[in-house]
Amino acid sequence: MGKNLIQQARGKGGPGYRSPGFRMAGSISLPPQAVEPVTGKIIDLIKCPGHSAPLALMRYGDKEFFTAAPEGVHVGQQVSTGPGVPVVVGNVLALRDIPEGAEIMNIEHVPGDGGRYCRTSGAFASIVTKTAADAIVLLPSKKQRVFSLNCRALIGVAAGSGRKEKPVLKAGNKHFLKRMKNKRWPNPSGAAQNAVDHPFGNKRTSRKGKRKAVSKHAPPGRKVGSLWPRSRGQVNE
Repeated sequence: MGKNLIQQARGKGGPGYRSPGFRMAGSISLPPQAVEPVTGKIIDLIKCPGHSAPLALMRYGDKEFFTAAPEGVHVGQQVSTGPGVPVVVGNVLALRDIPEGAEIMNIEHVPGDGGRYCRTSGAFASIVTKTAADAIVLLPSKKQRVFSLNCRALIGVAAGSGRKEKPVLKAGNKHFLKRMKNKRWPNPSGAAQNAVDHPFGNKRTSRKGKRKAVSKHAPPGRKVGSLWPRSRGQVNE
């Protein structure tokens, strides 16, 4: 009979993997949009378990918010946002005001959403070229994406770039690292799981599971492996 995979069973009962949101400092954002230059201040730098890069607590007027801290900033540093502010680390500008080749982070997907791209430690992007209404940005994945010129970004490179250089060494360290961010680890193959956990699950023997062709009309828990292939076996011409 069909059985739900772990990905399919999330949100339908058991505890699964819970994100310890009570430990998080808050979400990452950018200052409110301004029609004229506004000056703020970095009042604190903290480490949040839910983010790989350190967070900078910024204050603009009576509003405070967290953002991924760029390399080189310090507590007490003056930062600015709005049209016409200088292109220096820590300032927030629209893509139309940022020159091509500048290193940027925390890029907005939609103008005013607070930033969605390049927020992990060591991440940065750069503007390749601009058109009349859009900017083509080179992301860390080496892919190019088109953004509106009204989208804003933070100048600089996300701090904490040496995070992956430290070896994990122990499985326990890896366990707590993944658990801290609500990630499933280890991720065994289907053949290595129990029969109740996966359609490819097996007994405690050395017999390995094989990928099987699945019908288009199979139940949801059975749709794993080779999904309704057009043909099976050798084709004789």
